[in-house]
Amino acid sequence: MIERRRRIRSFEWSTAIIVLVSLGAGIVVYVRDGVEKTLAILTKDLELLVGMLPKMAAGCLIAAFVTRLLPREVVARVVGSESGMLGLLVAMMMGAALPGGPLTIYPLAAAFLVLGADVGVAVAFITAWNLLGYNRALIWELPFFGPEFVGWRILIALPLPIIGGLLARMAARLIVRRRGGDQWT
Repeated sequence: MIERRRRIRSFEWSTAIIVLVSLGAGIVVYVRDGVEKTLAILTKDLELLVGMLPKMAAGCLIAAFVTRLLPREVVARVVGSESGMLGLLVAMMMGAALPGGPLTIYPLAAAFLVLGADVGVAVAFITAWNLLGYNRALIWELPFFGPEFVGWRILIALPLPIIGGLLARMAARLIVRRRGGDQWT
């Protein structure tokens, strides 16, 4: 069987739209507030980018290490497309337990996809990190809202990563049936 290679697109419409919206907003600020304000905003944005670059590099480096350290067969078996509900539960537990910000969590989710996890597992992982993360609950929510509020919030949010993962699997299967290709294109 000849394996069909996916064609790499040289133009991304989503990037073009973001660039156009950004340029439009920059022009509006320039016309409305002048050169000084525009340069001040650009300077702050550059400072933000420089501050985020080491974190982004660390997140990508962690994801690269994960792809080298974890055996592909194990990942595919535990959280692959045939893992069923167990794969979603494992992803939910991992997402709830892992600390870190989006600059480490999203590259990790991408690394799991590269290693053979299915798209439902990635969605369950990210959803659990967002909704059930113990780090946020311990540091921010418990001191401000108390244990009763946090307990109810977690109890209500508990099924959402599983639901999101199941919906993502259904959508991926639909896409595969209609267009062919792999599950996350």
